[in-house]
Parts: sequence; C-alpha cells; structure tokens
Amino acid sequence: MDKFPSRMFCWAAIYGGLVLLPLYFTPLPVLGAEVFLGFTGLALVFQGVFWTIGGDPAKYRALMPFAVMEKLVFGVPALSLYLQGYPVPPPVALFAAIDLVLGLGFFIAWRRTPLTGP
Repeated sequence: MDKFPSRMFCWAAIYGGLVLLPLYFTPLPVLGAEVFLGFTGLALVFQGVFWTIGGDPAKYRALMPFAVMEKLVFGVPALSLYLQGYPVPPPVALFAAIDLVLGLGFFIAWRRTPLTGP
C-alpha cells in the first residue's frame, strides 16, 4: 500500500501541533480574543483528526475532503487578502501559503488512497 497518505497526514499533524500550541502563550489581541482562541483550539482539534486519518488512511478516506476544506478555509482568504493589499502580516500570509500546500497534499493523498467498501 502507498505510504504517502499516511505520512502526509501524520507529518501535517505534527507540524500543526508545533505551530499552533505556542499561540496559546502569545499575548491575546485586545479585540477578538475569543475568536483567536477558538480558531487556535479548533485548528488543534483538527490535528488530532489528521493524526487519526494518518493512522489508517483507507478507513478514514471519507474524512480527507474535509481535511482539504479545513486547509482552504484559512489559506484562501488569508492569502487573497494579503495579495489584495489588506494589512495581513507577512508571517500570516506565509502560513496561509503553507496551508494551501498542505491542502494540495491532502487532496493528492485522498486520490492515492484506494476505495474500500463492503
């Protein structure tokens, strides 16, 4: 069996955990702290989903399109706003671009994972 899907999701989960956990220790924004913390928490929950998918890609293949969407819902708007000149900090734009690359990797992993059925 192809190891790419498993490795893609497991490495993405590790990367996500390393990037997201430190956000809990940064100063909170004056406005929207609850949105910031909610985003961080939900994104961390998805790292567990990615790890689960990586453990058995064939079994959890149906979750892979949702993983792609999870990457797109941040990557596309953040990078689009940055490219339009909105005040999106360059590091945020970089992480948005990384999310789009991960989303592409998730899509490729989904396509390379065989269908299983009854």
